[in-house]
Amino acid sequence: MTESPSAPEAVPASTAVPASAPASGPLPGFAYAPAPESRDLARIAPSYGLYIGGEFREAHDGKSFTTLDPASEQPLSEVAYGGAEDVDAAVRAARDAFPAWSALPGAERAKYLFRIARIVQERSRELAVLETLDNGKPIRETRDTDLPLVAAHFFYYAGWADKLAHAGFGPSPRPLGVAGQVIPWNFPLLMLAWKVAPALACGNTVVLKPAETTPLSALFFADICRQAGLPAGVVNIVTGDGTTGAHLVAHPGVDKIAFTGSTAVGKEIARTVAGTGKRLTLELGGKGANIVFDDAPLDQAVEGIVNGIFFNQGQVCCAGSRLLVQESVYEELLTSLKRRLSTLRVGDPLDKNTDVGAINSAEQLARITSLTEAGEAEGAERWSVPCALPSSGYWFAPTLFTGVSQAHRIAQEEIFGPVLSVLTFRTPDEAVAKADNTPYGLSAGIWTEKGSRILWLADRLRAGVVWANTFNKFDPTSPFGGYKESGFGREGGRHGLEAYLDVR
Repeated sequence: MTESPSAPEAVPASTAVPASAPASGPLPGFAYAPAPESRDLARIAPSYGLYIGGEFREAHDGKSFTTLDPASEQPLSEVAYGGAEDVDAAVRAARDAFPAWSALPGAERAKYLFRIARIVQERSRELAVLETLDNGKPIRETRDTDLPLVAAHFFYYAGWADKLAHAGFGPSPRPLGVAGQVIPWNFPLLMLAWKVAPALACGNTVVLKPAETTPLSALFFADICRQAGLPAGVVNIVTGDGTTGAHLVAHPGVDKIAFTGSTAVGKEIARTVAGTGKRLTLELGGKGANIVFDDAPLDQAVEGIVNGIFFNQGQVCCAGSRLLVQESVYEELLTSLKRRLSTLRVGDPLDKNTDVGAINSAEQLARITSLTEAGEAEGAERWSVPCALPSSGYWFAPTLFTGVSQAHRIAQEEIFGPVLSVLTFRTPDEAVAKADNTPYGLSAGIWTEKGSRILWLADRLRAGVVWANTFNKFDPTSPFGGYKESGFGREGGRHGLEAYLDVR
């Protein structure tokens, strides 16, 4: 990041949170040497303003808030708090930029998206460190998953920009206008890419509101837009909390709202938008079922289970938070799973050896703690990885519950943390009934060697994404979205264009 209301400078590294060694593992006494990535790669300024009309500015009323490193609870930067006046200024800037941007030939818009993708690749190491500091997820995940997917989405939608007439939405689809986009804190930069890339490719302009606990990568992205020469006002970024987002959703100058976040907030947004004529897509919560049959390759399934629920500390809307195991392999699978969980390394997110990082905020940690306590109170048996947690920051040991029934809160409510509920089934019909017995419908996983069984289940599961013998695999060419209280609309792939086009 090169410009802000205050002159940017490198922030001294705070005391690193030491990685904790696993309490047990396949090689007792064997310890990894710490391998921390340098936090100095991300030069975070003391303060940042709002990005409106191609420049950074202070909030209208001068308010700001502090963003913290969840692994240490140390301040990272002061960020401007956008109010109603700031949202109005951002929408006006986007509206002013829309005629010229939408009139550009698709091939010209594509050039900007290609530039952004290449700059993301060039700055990926810096951005990975930044995302880890602001979010708390391990550097291995931001480096190997988040940043490659961010670049891939911009590359992919750059390719669509001059082919919209051939996308299947009519011969001359038109952009909608100004897109208001509100993104969550679990994948800050990736969720930005999911929304901004198709919107720009289709000729829309954008006002983006990042999550209040993870605003920095969006502000760094503003600098990438300037570096790419993107015309002023095409992308605007207003930081703040839920009130800021509410101002954006309700603004009459916005033509389309895209929201990813909690189901409760999604319902409130739907009520606000109803009757206004605004287009709306919602990607909300989930309670994904990971279904393991007795003929599944169990070692492979264990790795998929771990990736399904403990990736990003379980703070994933499509996490496989419910494990459904066929009774005949229950004991064998559970023994293997506990052994594998005991090898997970919990600690410093910047350490390349770390498997499980910090919970994003004190508020989220309190929710995880509350729901796990409810699971115990309702009679489920809790087992947590026996590991030492760092003394500062927000941490929760990987946990699983057995003896869980469909009536337990931990089997029905989204915990959004590293907590797995284990249930059993006997027949495929029972597996489907239990998997679909939830208000959500975002994801599911199937583990079996029988291709016919995979197709049979996938046809019956009410989930937007069904993975077969894998979990949490994403690709920009593949659509993503849910049913029921997991929202509506699709992001990614050709389907992701439709939400940003007027096809009448």
